[in-house]
Parts: sequence; C-alpha cells; structure tokens
Amino acid sequence: MPTPHMTDKTTTTTGKTAKPLASQTLFRGLEVVAAVADGCRTVKDISEKTGITFSTTHRLASALVEVRYLRFEPRKGYRLGSRLVELGFMAYRESAVTTTARPFLEDLAAQTLDTVHLAALDEDEGIIYLDKIGGKRAIEVNTRIGGRKPVCCTSVGKALILDDGRAAWKKRYQQEFEKGLAGRLTEDEWLGAMANYAAKGYTFDMDENVDGIRCVGAPVRDASGEIVASISVTSTDAYTDEARMREVIPLVQEVARKISVQLGAGG
Repeated sequence: MPTPHMTDKTTTTTGKTAKPLASQTLFRGLEVVAAVADGCRTVKDISEKTGITFSTTHRLASALVEVRYLRFEPRKGYRLGSRLVELGFMAYRESAVTTTARPFLEDLAAQTLDTVHLAALDEDEGIIYLDKIGGKRAIEVNTRIGGRKPVCCTSVGKALILDDGRAAWKKRYQQEFEKGLAGRLTEDEWLGAMANYAAKGYTFDMDENVDGIRCVGAPVRDASGEIVASISVTSTDAYTDEARMREVIPLVQEVARKISVQLGAGG
C-alpha cells in the first residue's frame, strides 16, 4: 500500500506541479469523514457519495485512519475513529448551554417522567440535539445526541425560530416542504400555529414529526435575549393528550427560563 499523503497537487499548463492545495485537501478529507458518518463503508461508496476520485478517496481515508479520525476493519470497512469520539465529547462537555442546562433537564425529566431534549439550530441540517434525558415510561423515543431533525415539524425546531417573524417562517416552511420535511400541516395552518406560539412562548408537536409522538417546547435565551437553544418534553399519545400537554407548558417554560437566567438572560 502506498504511503498516504494529506496533500493534493495540480498540474499547470506548462506541466509543472503547483503548490499543494491544502484547503481543498482539508475540505475533501472532511467530506470523506461525513460520508463515513452517513454510513458509507467502502472506498467505492465514499467516492460515489462525495464525487472524489477513487484513488484520492483511498489516499485520504488511509491518512485519516493513521490520525484516528477514521478506523478500518477488514470485511467491515470504515467507521468513525476514536479521535472524533474524543473531540465530540470534549465539545459536548465544553458547551456552556449543555453544561448549564443539564441539571435542569434532569429535574424536568424526573418531574414529568418523560424524555427531555435540548436542541440548537443548525442552519444546514435543521436542528441538532445537544442533550437527551431518557424518560421513565415504557416507550422508546428515537432520538440521539448529535442527531438531526427538521425545524417545522418539531417542537424544539419551532421554539428555535419563534422570534424570526412571518416572512422568515414562510421561507423556512417552503424550504422544508420542498424536501418533504415540513410535516402534515398546510402552510397556512403552520403559520397560524407559529403566530400563536410566538405570542405565548411555547410550541407543540402534535404527531407532526412521528406518528404518536407529542412534544411541548420552549426557547432558551442568552444574555443578549437571543434564542440560543430550546428544550422539550416528549411523550406518546398513550400518555399525553392535549390536556396534559397544556399542563406541561408551564413546567417547560419555567425550566427554559431558569436555564436562560443562568446564561445571563433577564429574569
């Protein structure tokens, strides 16, 4: 096997080798890592996913294995490496929002017996879950820390954009609708619901993302008053009818307020 190198070179019209395109190589390496995270296991799969040539993909993947950003197992292929796990947990521990919110989320989960989430907005990928506290009920909520969901059909997503206003809401809905991610509500129904949520400071997910799953969300603000995260209580329709969801609203809002205060927001 040839020794891997983390540089790409281009050839000029005169036939001379140009300087290594370090930034291009970096971006390609990140694309390879992302492809493996998406489930690509072979060089062929990664190459097809990224559009990077087979030989360059093999060279990048081999180099990433050397520095532990990827790992390779015969007959199983590529997986994310231990160094990425280390960095992920370092980022998780160092997040001011996550570390501040954690004890409040634990209390909320204990009080409601339901699963509690903390999320933030990822403009390219909808929302990303920063933390999750499992509930005590005999149900499994199919979410994970680091996982992503759409904005328009999740309570945490709606809570994250409460301040954006109708024009931005409409644009967001249309973008996700085109991808089949906007949920079961029509645009007019969804915009009407958002106006109501913005006025009252909470959000619902009434079986919009996953059938039978219901959530109550609220925004978390920092010292500037900006929404920087959101929280939710998640259960199923077997345990949570609309009346119980309304009972949960003040609990979720109070915890969101406490976290916000700890982040410097006004009381």
